[in-house]
Amino acid sequence: MKTRSMAALTAILVVAPLIAVGPGPQAAARPRPGGPARSAESTLVGGIDLDTVTIPELQTRMDRGSLSSVRLTLAYLRRIKAVDPKINAVLRTSPTALAQAAASDIRHRLGRTRGPLDGIPVLLKDNVNTRDMPTTAGSLALAGKPPATDAELVAKLRAGGAVILGKANLSEWANFRAAKPTSGWSAVGGQTRNPYVLDRNPCGSSAGSAAALAASLAQVAIGTETDGSIVCPAGMNAVVGLKPSLGVVSQSGVVPISAEQDTAGPMARNVIDTALTLSVLGGGDPAPGLAEAAARPGALRGKRIGLWRLPVLGAEVDALMARTAERLRAAGAEVVEVDLPYQDRLAALEFPALLSEFHRDIDAYLATRKGPRDLAGLIEFNRAHPQEQTCFAGQELFEQALAAPPTTDPEYRAMRAELADLSRRSIDEVMTEHGLDAIASPANPPAWTTDCGRGDNDVIPSSTPAAVAGYPSLSVPAGFVGELPVGLLLMAGNHQDADLLSLGAAVEHRLDGRRAPRYLPTLPTG
Repeated sequence: MKTRSMAALTAILVVAPLIAVGPGPQAAARPRPGGPARSAESTLVGGIDLDTVTIPELQTRMDRGSLSSVRLTLAYLRRIKAVDPKINAVLRTSPTALAQAAASDIRHRLGRTRGPLDGIPVLLKDNVNTRDMPTTAGSLALAGKPPATDAELVAKLRAGGAVILGKANLSEWANFRAAKPTSGWSAVGGQTRNPYVLDRNPCGSSAGSAAALAASLAQVAIGTETDGSIVCPAGMNAVVGLKPSLGVVSQSGVVPISAEQDTAGPMARNVIDTALTLSVLGGGDPAPGLAEAAARPGALRGKRIGLWRLPVLGAEVDALMARTAERLRAAGAEVVEVDLPYQDRLAALEFPALLSEFHRDIDAYLATRKGPRDLAGLIEFNRAHPQEQTCFAGQELFEQALAAPPTTDPEYRAMRAELADLSRRSIDEVMTEHGLDAIASPANPPAWTTDCGRGDNDVIPSSTPAAVAGYPSLSVPAGFVGELPVGLLLMAGNHQDADLLSLGAAVEHRLDGRRAPRYLPTLPTG
């Protein structure tokens, strides 16, 4: 197609839905005959429910011509405008989102789609470089000129035809700044709230990605994790989050904490969308038939799952885990209780190692950006800018990292080697001893109240073994403690991502542990 005609068709595809979907004030005020008025906050668009629809269902409709990417993208943009003020999860939307969607619609009409994400709106955590939007890690220090290039994972999303919808808020510097941070707060974006109960916390540094998905503000989102920052927010917001095996998704162009543990990963409202997004990010199998296989009777029969109960997360969570085990057993799975060894030693070694790695890796990243050129400059920036201190003033982790031994130090090298050995053994030995397909544990406690003065109230040991080992872990909704979601964390051996997703889809189908949020202001006292 000639350039001029392609541009003209793009313009038509962008403008036409704005005319067709955006009626005048009088038309918008009148309900259609035989049906209720559709609220701007509705999750219904073109006969589908955004809260429950999957990517394969959307692609089928777009291939048939009964849905366009422009209409889908516009629906999400409208929901962001109507709903996000309640939860403050989206920092900005892309000014080119509708043009990206229009280009996808052309590819669908010509039969030239690029894969499962073509035309699908995706939100990015704002520590993932984008050449056309600021990438801040939540800090005013990076709030100026955008990076020169996209992160490699963004380039893969664009090549796959995904619509980059915008950037999600996060815990500033991915929660690696203060000794007592408040998850979901950044100087750039303020505080993200949990959509289920608005005065409760969304958990972890991928807070905005998870909260936006819970509120159906995008089809999928990208989070990042060093230890818990995908799987905890997924659990606490009743969505699905995968921390892939280390190296499956490129970290090039992502604001770092530690190259030894960092990974970006897909988040969605269901496992199939998570798997399809991973296939684009990592270039693997697009998981054909995953949803059908998960729904097949007997999909869990004969699967062996080790339950690491972690009663430290409270009696209500433990009771939910007991009920979860019984539901999995009723579906034919064998569930045995296990305990993971070496956890105290991992807890003692992980933080000192991360301090050395952060100093090395953040200095390398800052050298590529406008603003402070290294960690020392970043510390001085925070001291000089009161806006960086409006929720919590501390930057103790920055200061400790500045003083930490370099990664060439023999003591550091011994720590990281021991961490790698013990974390892998903690999973491998238990799985081998019990012949397991996966280890399961609670992903999170019920959400705590957000309080800048107190900071987070999180004691969540379940994410650490897989995070330190570089093994995959997957959080799927398990159910609720009252109004507050709890996830089931599944972990498996190195590069068993596909097997873990297949098992997770079957578990998700059996538990059916998600429901849409109600945006309650608070919980009743008592």
